[in-house]
Parts: sequence; structure tokens; C-alpha cells
Amino acid sequence: MKYNVLLLGSGGREHALAWKIAQSPLLAEFYALPGNPGIASLAECVEGKADDFELVRRVVVEKNIDMVVCGPEDPLAGGLKNFLMSSPEVRKDLLFVGPDRDAARLEGSKDFAKEFMTANGIPTAAYRSFSADEKDDAAAFLETLRPPYVVKADGLAAGKGVIISDSLEEARASLDSIFGGKFGEAGSRVVIEEYLAGVEVSFFVLTDGSGYLLLPEAKDYKRIYDGDRGPNTGGMGSVSPVPFCDSEFVEKVRTRIIEPTISGFQKAGMDYRGFVFFGLMNCGGDPYVIEYNVRMGDPETESVMLRIESDLLQHMAAAARGKIADESIVVSDGAAMTCIVVSGGYPGNYKKGLPITGLDRLDGLTVFNAGTSVKDGRLVTSGGRVLAVSAKGRSLEEVRDRIYSRIDMISFEGASHRSDIGSDMINWADHD
Repeated sequence: MKYNVLLLGSGGREHALAWKIAQSPLLAEFYALPGNPGIASLAECVEGKADDFELVRRVVVEKNIDMVVCGPEDPLAGGLKNFLMSSPEVRKDLLFVGPDRDAARLEGSKDFAKEFMTANGIPTAAYRSFSADEKDDAAAFLETLRPPYVVKADGLAAGKGVIISDSLEEARASLDSIFGGKFGEAGSRVVIEEYLAGVEVSFFVLTDGSGYLLLPEAKDYKRIYDGDRGPNTGGMGSVSPVPFCDSEFVEKVRTRIIEPTISGFQKAGMDYRGFVFFGLMNCGGDPYVIEYNVRMGDPETESVMLRIESDLLQHMAAAARGKIADESIVVSDGAAMTCIVVSGGYPGNYKKGLPITGLDRLDGLTVFNAGTSVKDGRLVTSGGRVLAVSAKGRSLEEVRDRIYSRIDMISFEGASHRSDIGSDMINWADHD
């Protein structure tokens, strides 16, 4: 059959998903809510917000939607799947790619996620969690740890709820700021955990709650400046594959982390049909879970989608139906890379509405819109992370050279990007 698809979200991740979905021969009508100017070339965009449940329901009914694909985490944590599936107006055979409210707590509550990992024997950092009225206990627990100190807001904080401090004094101050409302309701509890030294890597699966497809892994770059300096961002770029993810490491991830996680879904009776993001730390060749996300990551998705050669829409339909065992994924042997062009001042204050030029000079690159809009017929900036400039090829060196030879053709006031995305992975063989 062919599917009428509704994609929720408006960022670079959603544009990359839309780009891949649009290639499927199984696609009939394609809608996005709200989408962005890049997605608008692939799907009919509907104005509104992805967390406006009534609007989503109305679009599902009026457009005769067969499948909903939820890009961001907030609607999932808010129970969008539960809302739609319990609505009498919505078809009972609607396919929904994403977990229900209960399973979405894996991202919505870091405390819940750590309890889940502990219960299922999944390797992760030692931790304790505290409520605001236990602040003195939290401060005392910090004193039992060695620096650096990791303090996390328990709830969703748009990827910004983790503070890593080198001194005990800074860690205590981070407790004060989180309990003082820095991250709003997300900071009503904190999780303090031991620091894991290693290299981060992101793994992704598409699951129906019992089986799974392993997607390409990726490494992202969170700091604003070259050399991983400066404040954290939503992500400045990504590469796939990751050189240290050899067959031995991948097998450890499968047997120690992915399969116990999915087994844990079954034991807990979770309705989980969608993507799982595993934020991992490679500690001397052994993987540890830093966090779960209940959707694809950004900017990793932009690199990952470029390497998937089989039909993602078909895979997602199978996952939503509980038939993932019938699927096999085809992944390119080559490499992909994404470099994010950001607004001046990001991740702090930045201007919006600045005209963007040069996109017509980027032959051989795939550019995903992340923070753009159209004003008076012109493409302008509307976010901190503006464009995800991506490419695939035979090797990371090749795609890196291709991106950096052309990325400066993109122009808007204050535009900047990191110049070292992927260089550490190209030189990975030089590591001890």
C-alpha cells in the first residue's frame, strides 16, 4: 500500500527525515507540521505547532493520514500517541512512529532512565537523584565524588540540562541554579552521576518493541568552537561512520545495551514503536549509556539519513505494525558528514530575519534547513542553528574536503561554523 504521511517538527532533523521519506515509492500524500522552507519543497506544510495535539488530530482526520512520524521529543513526552490512539475520530489503524507517554519517560526523566538501566543491567555511570528539598544531601553526595562533576536536570530541557563542573564549588553552584529554576519544571529533581572519561558516540535503532534495525552510528560535536571549546550547543556537526565502532565494539553495544534495553521494554510492558537514540561513551573499548532519547538526534540524523540506502518509510511502517523482523536495512559503506552554519552570537543571543545567499552554488552537497523561514519571498534566518550542510562519499576525507571547499559560499550576516568537524576521526588511527 501507499501511505499518506504526516511529519511533525521543523528542524534539520525533520528536513533530513523528510528528504529520506520523499524517496520512497510507498509515499502517497506528504504533509509536515509545521515544517520549514526546505521541507516545503518535499511536503505540504501546515502552520501550527507540533505540540498542539488538537491541531495534529484535526490534520490526521482531514488529510486521511496513514502514518504520523514525530521528530521532536516534547509531543512524545506529552503523550501525543496516547491522545491520538484514544480519539474516536482517529482511525484505529493509524500508524504512529514514536513511543507512548510511558515509554517516552526514558527521555522525559533522567531518573526514570537511570532506574531502567539499573534494573536491566545496562552499563551506565553510578548515580543518585535528589529533589529540591534534598539539596543538602545532594551537596553532600557531590563531596563523595571525584571531579569533574556531572549534574543533570531530571526533565526535558531542550538538550541543555546537563552541567559538567571541574570544581566542587562550581558543582554546588549548578545545584543552586537548577533548583532555583534555571531549567524550569525540568529542574525539580536533579541526577548527579560519576563522570565517564572517553569518547562519545550515538547509536540508533528502529524498533517495534521486540525486534530492531540498527541504523548507522554517528558522532556529533557539541561545543561552539574548534577543538571542542566554548559552551555547549544543540550540535555543530556530525560524522558517520565512527572509526572506533568496529565489529567488536558494535557487538558489545548490541549485547550489553540495545538488546537488554528492548528486553526491558517487554518486561515493563512498554508500547515502544519508533526510534531509540543511545548516547554512549566509549570508555577504553567498553560502551556505557549516558542517556536515552526517544527520537532521532540532531545533527546526527542529517549524516545518518545519507547513509541509509533502503526504504525508511517501509521500515517505519513495519516498526509501527510490529513487523520489524520482516525488514533488513541497507547501509552505504561510504561516509557522511554534516557541518552546521550558525547565527552570530549563538548559543547566546542572535539576530533573526537575516537574508541567506549562496545556496545555489553548493553543487554536490545536500543542505538541510534547520533554522530558516521565508520573508518577502526570500530565505532568512530564524534560529541559532541555521543550515546543516551535508555530503556523502567514499571516505570521510572526501566528504570533509567537499563540504569545506564550498561552505563559505553560504552567506548571511554573522554566519559561522566549526572548521574541524571530522578531523579527530580522520586522525583516529593516531590515538594510542
